[in-house]
Amino acid sequence: MESGIDPNALYNEITANGKTIKGDSMQVQTYWISTQDKQKLYAKTWGNAENPALVLVHGYPDNQEVWEPIIEQLISKFYIITYDVRGAGQSSVPKRIRDYALARLSLDLECVVNELLPNRNFHLAAHDWGSIQSWESVTEPKFKNRILSYTTMSGPCLDHAAFWMREQFQHEKPKFFKQLLKSWYIVAFQLPFLAPTVWHFFSPQRWGAILTQLEKKKGLPLNQNIAKDGEHGIGLYRANFLPRLTRPRERYAVCPVQAVVLLRDKFVSPELIDEVPKWATDFERVEVDANHWAVLSQPQDIAQYIQTFALKNSES
Repeated sequence: MESGIDPNALYNEITANGKTIKGDSMQVQTYWISTQDKQKLYAKTWGNAENPALVLVHGYPDNQEVWEPIIEQLISKFYIITYDVRGAGQSSVPKRIRDYALARLSLDLECVVNELLPNRNFHLAAHDWGSIQSWESVTEPKFKNRILSYTTMSGPCLDHAAFWMREQFQHEKPKFFKQLLKSWYIVAFQLPFLAPTVWHFFSPQRWGAILTQLEKKKGLPLNQNIAKDGEHGIGLYRANFLPRLTRPRERYAVCPVQAVVLLRDKFVSPELIDEVPKWATDFERVEVDANHWAVLSQPQDIAQYIQTFALKNSES
């Protein structure tokens, strides 16, 4: 496992279900979670189970390892759950595009928390596509009173985004076209053969060079699985963008929401967050002078925002 944390000092990778590895500052257990459609999700729990529970959902083209710098900051305060979403990391890869639909991804989260946090409430934080798919759960009535708080980064609810883009097209076309330009890759990802093939040319080092250029910081953790994570995760875009942007639903948050807005994000316009207060009655916004992968380049700051918001909304 590649990360910015010394694996020898903190943990060793394991494959046996429920086996615990203790290090100088972290402990981890690994699990295989079966989903309702018979996929296998590779999940981990970190830290003391007596602490408040926090679930972290990664984006694209990442896997759960992207959270390790954040986990190092939060493990003394939370019992942390991470998992490779379907098609990423060590989790199984669906054969059909429709198996990446948002409703299915929300069921995956439900399977993970029911297995690892039975009858427990939890906080939720997510980045990029992890945030997009987590919105599906955050706006799902059955999660009311179970999700205690939600911190979202660089991933809007697609339904909310669709309403925002329609309004901008009618009244503020410059904002509409600004986001459209940032979203060029979404159109490219619809191409059936070209998009998956491109990822075959990405090595961890080449991807690391791109991250360094974006984040203006050297030595960021490398994704050793980048080619496969990039190729398989394209299904997320193909299964969801056109249905949601053309037929948006009214989706209201069932818990307090915090948006960590990355002001230099090259892929998601901060203005998209302007739509959220219409759909979240308990909403806070914080701004960070950072690019898209702030979870890697500024883990201390991001972890502090997650911690402060979660603890403020913890059960008494």
